[in-house]
Amino acid sequence: MNDTTQTPRTAPRLTSLSHGGGCGCKIAPGVLADLLKRSTPMQAFPNLMVGNDTADDAAVYKLNEEQAIVATTDFFMPIVDDPFDFGRIAATNALSDVYAMGGKPILALALVGMPINVLPHEVIAEILKGGESVCAEAGIPVAGGHSIDSVEPIYGLAALGIVHPKLVKRNAAARAGDVLVLGKPLGVGVLSAALKKEQLDAAGYAAMIAATTKLNRPGADLALLEGVHALTDVTGFGLLGHTLELARGAGLTARIRYADLPWLPGVEAFANAGVYTGASGRNWSAYGAAIGLASSLDDVARVLLTDPQTSGGLLVSCAPQAVDEVLAIFRADGFNDAVVIGEMIDGASRVEVA
Repeated sequence: MNDTTQTPRTAPRLTSLSHGGGCGCKIAPGVLADLLKRSTPMQAFPNLMVGNDTADDAAVYKLNEEQAIVATTDFFMPIVDDPFDFGRIAATNALSDVYAMGGKPILALALVGMPINVLPHEVIAEILKGGESVCAEAGIPVAGGHSIDSVEPIYGLAALGIVHPKLVKRNAAARAGDVLVLGKPLGVGVLSAALKKEQLDAAGYAAMIAATTKLNRPGADLALLEGVHALTDVTGFGLLGHTLELARGAGLTARIRYADLPWLPGVEAFANAGVYTGASGRNWSAYGAAIGLASSLDDVARVLLTDPQTSGGLLVSCAPQAVDEVLAIFRADGFNDAVVIGEMIDGASRVEVA
C-alpha cells in the first residue's frame, strides 16, 4: 500500500526570500527620477487633478464638483517573518497614500506575487488575511486583485479612495512660515535591519509592528482644516527625501530640528552599532546635494535621517495657528508621538537640518 500523505513543508523565513524588505526595496530615488525622465510626456487630461508631475502620493481624478477619486498602488517584499504581520504592514502602507491626499479609502485590490513551490499555502493565506484585516479596520473590502507565481514574495494593494475636489492635499502646496508636524516616530528601516540580523527583541518588534500597522486615518480629518496646506507620508525615501519633495514642490527651504525628531525604541542604539539598511546610503546618494546638515551631526545622524520608512507617518505642513488643532486630530486617533519637527522658510528648494 502506497502512502500518499504529504509531509508539511517547513516554511523558510520570509525575509530570507527577498533581497530587500518593505519600502527599503524601492528603486533608489535617483534611478527612479532618471527612468521617469525617459518616459513619454503625458497628454493633458482636464479632470486629472494630480498626476506624477510633483511626486505626489496618489493620483486624483475629478468625477464631478463634489467627488474625486484617489488611486494608488503599493507593494513590496517582506519586512518581517510573520506572514500575518507582513500582510498587515503592506496593506497599511498602501492605504496611507489615500489618507495622505486627504481622502478616505473605499475599496482595495490585492496584488500578490508568491513563490508557490517554496512557501506553504497556509503561509500565503496568512499574508492575505493580514491585509484583509487592515482593510476591514479601514471599513473597506478587498474586492479582487491579481496573483502571479514569482521568485520573491510580494504583497500589496491597489487602493481607491474618495475626496472632495476642494479638499485634496498635495505635497507641493506648503507655504513659507508653515510648521512641519510628523505623525509617527522614525526608525522602521533600522529595526527591520536588526530583525533580519536576529538582534531585535520582542519589545522592539512590538513597537515596530504597532507603528507600521497604524492606519494614517487622521489624513482625512486634517484635509478639512484650512490651515493644513500640504500633506505627504514618510516612506522609502526617508524623512529627508520626502521633506525635500515638499520643499521642491513649494520652491521653499524646509528646516528640521534633529533634536525634536521622535524615534522608535532602540533605533539610535542600533544605528550607532552599525545596524541599518543599504537604502540609507542610496537615498543620500540621490538627494544629499540638496541637504544641509549642521556640523554637529555625524554619519549616524545622516543614516537615521535617510532611513527608509515602511508605513511611516504623515508629514503635515500647516499654518502656525493650526498646529494645536493638527496635534489634537493626531492625538484623538492615538498618534501620541506626533510632534512639531520644523518649519518651511523662504529660500532655495532644499532641506536644512540643525
